Amino acid sequence: MKNMQRLQNSSNNIDVKELDGRTGLKDDFIERIQSRKAKVGIIGLGYVGLPLLWTFHEEGFPVIGFDIDPAKIEAINSGKPYIKHLGYEMMGKLAGSEKCSATVDFSGLSEMDAILMCVPTPLNDHREPDMQYVEDTTRTIAKHLRKGQLVILESTTYPGTTEDLIVPILEEGSGLRATDDFFVAYSPEREDPGNPNFNTSKIPKVVGALGSEALEIATSLYDTVVVETVPVSNNKTAEAVKLTENIFRSVNIALVNELKVVFQEMGIDVHEVLDAAATKPFGFMKFTPGPGLGGHCIPIDPFYLTWKAREYEQHTRFIELAGEINTSMPRYVIERTVKALNAHRKAMNGSNILVIGLAYKPDVDDLRESPTFKLMDLLKEYGANVSYYDHYIPEIWSTREHDEWTGLKTVAWNEETISKFDAVIISTNHSDINYKELVEWNNVIVDTRNALKNIEAKAENQIWKA
Repeated sequence: MKNMQRLQNSSNNIDVKELDGRTGLKDDFIERIQSRKAKVGIIGLGYVGLPLLWTFHEEGFPVIGFDIDPAKIEAINSGKPYIKHLGYEMMGKLAGSEKCSATVDFSGLSEMDAILMCVPTPLNDHREPDMQYVEDTTRTIAKHLRKGQLVILESTTYPGTTEDLIVPILEEGSGLRATDDFFVAYSPEREDPGNPNFNTSKIPKVVGALGSEALEIATSLYDTVVVETVPVSNNKTAEAVKLTENIFRSVNIALVNELKVVFQEMGIDVHEVLDAAATKPFGFMKFTPGPGLGGHCIPIDPFYLTWKAREYEQHTRFIELAGEINTSMPRYVIERTVKALNAHRKAMNGSNILVIGLAYKPDVDDLRESPTFKLMDLLKEYGANVSYYDHYIPEIWSTREHDEWTGLKTVAWNEETISKFDAVIISTNHSDINYKELVEWNNVIVDTRNALKNIEAKAENQIWKA
């Protein structure tokens, strides 16, 4: 009832002509959603699309996953996990279900009632939006689009994408008209891989749409699978919501990263400062510094807005400054590593350096935009011999930006191996690593994550904060 009231309030703000004869089609669509007869197609079966596939399946919908990667399709249909934190149990249930399948054949899109796009939206070499995946996927949908379908974009993007890019491609490729013949909506993903407290179904869903009918249908669809839906007045607003969430994080992380550098020079432990400040029950939210930004959102999303803002002759100085600070952090870590080696009368050039943690965050196998890659690149540039340890990623697979590291395997975790390195950099603080053993086994450790907070150094100049 609360969601419906908000939906009615949002719909009142939408200035879209209601079309005669549409009520029956809308009501029929909603009835099929509520009876779990509506067929859901999900394009892109990565860290966003796969959990979404599972969520709709768990609520009893017939669901089909579409992807251009045959390996993912084979894994889903055979029950083999390719995203570790999602596990064998989930994949086994998907593989054994009569209501779920996965395919590389996109012709099946014509049979879907709702089509959800969960495809990458990276930046190009000029830090501008690369919409290739969205455009290609939309053209594919247009080839199979039929009357009465709902198309939803979930990928993070700049305000205006849905109506200025998606709708024209769909209309031109299909000969159909948005709001007349098919429905369009936008609902940004909010996945947090590996978070045990918030899976897809437990995270509120923001929904915007082109027209009140599309908004009501899309909201009804998400109402069945998530804890709460939050309808907003249009697609642009929904697109702006996701950017705002991640810009907020980027700016605050930049702030504590800058404080880290300043306090280090003053002999103050920034982590102790932040822990103490966090005891204030109001007016403060704790963010944690690190070696740089990682993941699929925070390093990328702010630049979608800075790019779009230039179209309106607006300058996003605050956002760009935050990006500048955050992207400078890997070099700061390297500078601290050089000082640590110098304190032990060693040069970076020719040293053997181990980086711990390839994933961008603890306890997952997600290496998208991981700052560890930048650290490894810089170490190599300085002449070091680079290795890594990450039991979640036993071998580096091919990535869009770091193919030079493809095939490199993690080192073993034992005293004989770890003690041979001239220095160790903790880039990602996986919770199940034995850091006491690390302190026993190696004499030069650069800690970027405060992982050694409660562990005493064996000697002076063993542990360096960065």
